[in-house]
Amino acid sequence: MLYIVPTPIGNLRDITLRALDVLKAADVIACEDTRRTQTLLTHYQVTGQDGKPPRLVSFHDHSSPQKVLEIVRWLEEGRTVALVTDSGTPLISDPGFPLLREVIQRGIRVEALPGPSALVTALSVSGLPAESFSFFAFLPPKSASRKKKLEELRERKETLIFYEAPHRLEQVLEDMHAVFGDREAVVARELTKKFEELVRGTLTGLVEAFKQKKPQGEIVILVAGNERKRVFGEKPA
Repeated sequence: MLYIVPTPIGNLRDITLRALDVLKAADVIACEDTRRTQTLLTHYQVTGQDGKPPRLVSFHDHSSPQKVLEIVRWLEEGRTVALVTDSGTPLISDPGFPLLREVIQRGIRVEALPGPSALVTALSVSGLPAESFSFFAFLPPKSASRKKKLEELRERKETLIFYEAPHRLEQVLEDMHAVFGDREAVVARELTKKFEELVRGTLTGLVEAFKQKKPQGEIVILVAGNERKRVFGEKPA
């Protein structure tokens, strides 16, 4: 059995009881960063069924095809493997797709646990329409390529959701304004953590707001769909 196990995006108390049960029962935990996962396991004093620490193996974007086959071999031998990432739900803009594809092709059972996801958390509190939305992970790092991608999305009516690095936030917001016009948008930063911040407003206002302060941490950007009625005030809040 391969388990897809979400982990907290910030606040460690957001893990589920079932996730802890699966981590305790797993023969192997495949981690994006073993150090991050070990911090979580230590916090909850997670030990295996034999009372010893669970076996952690590194599995990330740069893992080789041989690593995928090694994990598949363990599964075919009857071991239980839990797949986790540094934070949030595995495979949602995180490593794991090559492994999942191989496991499905071989007819190995997969079970996913519900749990934390930055994009859903941000959407639920954004104030933007949530009945229809699309997620695009990270936009291209270069402005020309980024604007080309945004042009492809310009006419879409649903709420658009992106992840972004803090050092690119101001430039990304400027490119969004250049392509989308002055739509309403939300920047959600460090969700569930001590310095959580949500800034709602128009793209013009958000550009100005983040010129004044340089953000840190993990960021979600949400942009209203084309021709959506405004619901926020004029100034970022």
